[in-house]
Amino acid sequence: ELQRHDLADERAAEEGLIDLAYTHRLPLVATNDVHFGRADMYEAHDALMCIADGTYVSQTDRRKLTREHRFKTQAEMVAKFADLPEAVANTIEIARRCAFRPHKRAPILPQFKPESGLSPAEELKVQAEAGLKRRLGEHGLYADEQVYRDRLAFELDVITRMDFPGYFLIVSDFMKWTRAHGIPVGVRGSGATSLVAWSLDITNLDPIRFGLLFERFLNPERVSMPDFDIDFCQERRDEVVRYVQQKYGADRVAHIMALGSLQARAAVRDVGRVLQMPLGLVDRIAKMVPNPPGHPVSMADALANEPRLQAIQEEEPAAANLFSIVAKIEGLYRHTSTHPAGVVIGDRPLDELVPLYRDPRAHMPVTQFDYEDSEKSGLVKFDFLGLKTLTVIAKAEALLKKRGIALETQKIDFTDEATFTMLSNGESVGVFQLEGAGMRDLMRKMQPDHINDLVALVALYRPGPMDSIPKYIACKRGREAPEYLHPALEPILKETFGVMTYQEDVMRIARELGGYSLGQADLLRRAMGKKIPSEMAKHRELFMKGAGEHDILPSIAEQIFEQAAKFAGYGFNKGHAAAYAQVAYQTAYLKANYPVEFLAASMTLDIGNTDRLNVFKQEAHRLGIRVVPPDINRSAPDFTCDAGEKEIFYALGAVKGVGRQAMEHVMAERDAGGPFRTISDFVRRVDPKLINRRCFESLVRAGAFDSLHPNRHQLIQSAEFLLSDSARAARERESGQIALFGEGPVETGEIRLAPVAEWLPHERLSEEFSAIGFYLSGHPLDAYKAALRRLGAVDFAALCEDRRRSGFRALVAGTVIRKQERRGRSEQPYAFVSLSDPTGMFEVMVFSEVLAASRQFLEPGKSVLMAVAVDWQDEEVRLRALNATDLDSAAADAGEGLKIYLESSDPLGAIAAQLRQPGKGIVTLIVPGSGGQEIEIKLPKQLQITPAHRHAIKSLAGVSAVE
Repeated sequence: ELQRHDLADERAAEEGLIDLAYTHRLPLVATNDVHFGRADMYEAHDALMCIADGTYVSQTDRRKLTREHRFKTQAEMVAKFADLPEAVANTIEIARRCAFRPHKRAPILPQFKPESGLSPAEELKVQAEAGLKRRLGEHGLYADEQVYRDRLAFELDVITRMDFPGYFLIVSDFMKWTRAHGIPVGVRGSGATSLVAWSLDITNLDPIRFGLLFERFLNPERVSMPDFDIDFCQERRDEVVRYVQQKYGADRVAHIMALGSLQARAAVRDVGRVLQMPLGLVDRIAKMVPNPPGHPVSMADALANEPRLQAIQEEEPAAANLFSIVAKIEGLYRHTSTHPAGVVIGDRPLDELVPLYRDPRAHMPVTQFDYEDSEKSGLVKFDFLGLKTLTVIAKAEALLKKRGIALETQKIDFTDEATFTMLSNGESVGVFQLEGAGMRDLMRKMQPDHINDLVALVALYRPGPMDSIPKYIACKRGREAPEYLHPALEPILKETFGVMTYQEDVMRIARELGGYSLGQADLLRRAMGKKIPSEMAKHRELFMKGAGEHDILPSIAEQIFEQAAKFAGYGFNKGHAAAYAQVAYQTAYLKANYPVEFLAASMTLDIGNTDRLNVFKQEAHRLGIRVVPPDINRSAPDFTCDAGEKEIFYALGAVKGVGRQAMEHVMAERDAGGPFRTISDFVRRVDPKLINRRCFESLVRAGAFDSLHPNRHQLIQSAEFLLSDSARAARERESGQIALFGEGPVETGEIRLAPVAEWLPHERLSEEFSAIGFYLSGHPLDAYKAALRRLGAVDFAALCEDRRRSGFRALVAGTVIRKQERRGRSEQPYAFVSLSDPTGMFEVMVFSEVLAASRQFLEPGKSVLMAVAVDWQDEEVRLRALNATDLDSAAADAGEGLKIYLESSDPLGAIAAQLRQPGKGIVTLIVPGSGGQEIEIKLPKQLQITPAHRHAIKSLAGVSAVE
C-alpha cells in the first residue's frame, strides 16, 4: 500500500516498498488517508485535532497532517500516481470486490421464559387479568367494569398481534423487582396510556380515569417498538440496571453510546484556546453567541444577527479566522459519552451483534453504535432515566418514617384540599413542574382544584398552547362560556373548557367527526405534527369526506381541521402530562402537609447548588421554618429535621470545601464516641487526613463549632495548633499508645488558642458567606431594617410579586456578592452586579454613567442602595440601575436614632470618637442613677449613625446594650 501526502517518512519508505513488491511479485495499491473533505478544511481539521489532543496549533511537537489528507478526486489520484498506473488500477479492483451492505435486523429481545411454562402471550394475559382485578380492588372504578375489561382485551390483542408480549413481561419483571425493593419509580410519556402496563405494575396511572388512548402508545396500523420512558430514583437507578445484568447476563446488557457535537459557543471557546487567543477576548465573543437550550444557533446566524460580533470580526483579524474555523467544525462530533438513560439487552453476548467499548466511568460495556444504529442492528432500547424528584419524595418519606408516619406517596388520592389551596396561592417553590414564577402566577389566576387542572397546566404551559391559557382560565372561573365549533366537539373538549389541550384531542376529533379509527387518527396526528404537505393533503380529503358523512358543514369541517392541524404542531401527549401532573401533585401534597420534611429532602438533593439552597432557605423562612446553621453535634451530612419541630438542620455536606466522606467520618465518630465536648476533643478524635485545614476552616466559618467554641476568629487563628494536635493524636492511635489509666490516646488538656477577639458581626457574616454561599445566621442588611423602612426600600421577594409588565421603578438594597464588568460595542463599560438581601440573591445591570458614579460602592462585601427600573422578560425580573449610593450614607441620612446603655462613664470618650460626623440621628445615653434608676440623656446635636458605628460602640467595655 502506497500513500503520498508529501511526508518525508513516506518518501523515505516508498522506494523500499516498491522494491519489496516487485521482488515478491506483490501488487501495489494506491490509497489516500482521508481526514477531511476539501483542502480549505485543513486549518479547521488541524484545530479539531488540537482540541482532541489538548495541544496548540503553534506547537511543532504534535500530531499533524497536511493538505494532502483531503478527499481527492479520481483525476487527482491518477495524476498523483502517474508513474505507477497499476497501483491505481489495483485500488479500483479492490473497490469493485467490496459489496457488503449491512441489513437492518428485526428487533431482538432476550428470551423471557415464564416459570409457569406458558407461552409469553398466555403469561401476559394471566398476569394482566390478575393485576387488573387487584388494581380495581385497591383503587376503585372510574367507569363501568366492563369498560376496563374490554380495554384490557383490546390491548392484549394488539400486543399479541404485534408480537410484544415478551417486551411487556421483561419490563414488568424489573419494574416489580424495583417496587419490591422500595425504589421509587414512575413512567412518563405515551407508555402511561396502557391499561395492561397499569395492570402489570409498570405504570402507576389508571388510563381510564385520565381518558388516555392506548393507540398513542401502540398503533396497530403503524408497527413500531413500544418504548416506556421510565424514571427511577436517581440514587438507586444503578441497582435496577445491575438486577437486569444479573438476570440476563452481564455480557448481554450494555449502555448506549452518545455522540457529543460541537455547538457554536463551545466551538468558539475550544478553537480560541488552541489558537492561543487572549482568554478575555474569547470569553467576550463566546458570551455574544446565543445558546438557547435545545435550539443551537450556528456561527453564521450569530454573525448575521449580532452587530457586536460583526464589529469584532472587522476589528480583530484573529477573530475573523476564529469565526471561519468555527463555522467549518460546528456540528462535527467532538467526543463520545454514555447515553444518560439508554440500556440495551440482547438474547446473546452483545459483541456478536454490535461493537462495544469500555467507558472507565461505567460499570458495564457501552455500544459503539449510537441509539439509531443500535436499533438498526436489532437491539431494543430500554430507558432507565434518573429523576431527582423521585429521590426527593423517597427522602421525605424516610424523614417522615422517623416521626412514625408511614406515608406511601404513590397511594395518596388527588383530593387533598390543603394541596390545592397551596397551589392556588402560587406557593409552589420546590414543586415538580410548577415552581417557575410564571407558573405560580398562572395558578393564582386559575385556582386549580382538581388533578385535571394540573394535567392541563403541564400541557398548556409551553410555547404555542400558552395562548389558550386565558380562555381556559376564563371558562374555568365562569367568566366565559366554552365555545365549540360543532356540538360533536363538546364531549371531547368539555374537560378542558373547549380548549384543544392534548394530542389525544386531535385523535378523538378525527374519530368522532372524521370517521377515522384511533389507529388512523394517530397517523393523522403524526402527519399534522410533521407538517408533511402530501400527507396533509391526503388527510384533509379523508377528514372532509368523513365529516360530510357526519352531516358537518364543509366550512365548519375546514375550520376544525385547520385548528387541529395548527394545534398538533405543538400539542402535548396527555399520558406524559398526566404522569408529570401525578408527580407534581405528590410533591405538592408533601409540601402542603409535611413542609419541613419536604424542604429538608429537597435541599439534600440540591446540596451542591447554593443558589437553590438559598431559594429553599427563603421559602422555609416564609413558612415559619427555621434553618438551623450547621452544628458539628447536631447536623448530618444531609439536611435533617427533628420530629415535630419546625426546624431544618443545615447539612454539614453542604458547607463548601467539605467532602461527604469527611462528614460521614465525623458522624460515625460522633455515633461511636458520643457528642464532641470541646474543640480539643473534636480534633483529637477525628482523622486529620479527612479533616484537613481547608475542611476545618470551612466548618469554622460556617459556624459548625459555635456550640463548642463561639469565637470563630480565634479558631481560624489557632487552626495550625489544633490540626497539629489532631495529627499527634492520630499518630498515638496508630502506634497504640495509651494513657496510664485509660484506653484512649494520651490527653494533654485543652489546647491554648490564639488570644484574638471575635470578628465584628459584618466580618463574621462575610466569612460565613464564603463557606455557605449565602447568608444563613443573619444578613448584613439586618442592621439597616429601620432605615430601609424609612427610605421606602422593598426587598427582592416583594419586588418579584409585583408583576406589572409595563415596567416601574423601585428602591432596593443589597450586599454586593460579585461584579462583572464588560465593554459594549462602543467600548463603554457596563457591569452585572449580583446582590443579596434577606429574601434572596438578584442581579442588576449597571450602565456606564451609573457605574462611573458608583463604582466604589459596588465592590464585593459593600452594601448599597439602588434605584432600579424593573421589567419582566421570559418570566424573569430584569433590573437596571438608575443610581446607586453607599447604604451607610443613605441610612445616616435617614435619621436613624441610637440608644446606648452605659454601665459607667468610662466609654464616653470612645463613643465621642466614633460619633463625630454631623447627621440626622438622635443619640440617647442611658446611664445608671445613684438610686438604681435609669437616667436618659439626649445629646443636643444630631449625628451620623451607621451600622458600623453601632457594632463598634456595642463592643466597647462599659456598654451593656445598644438599640
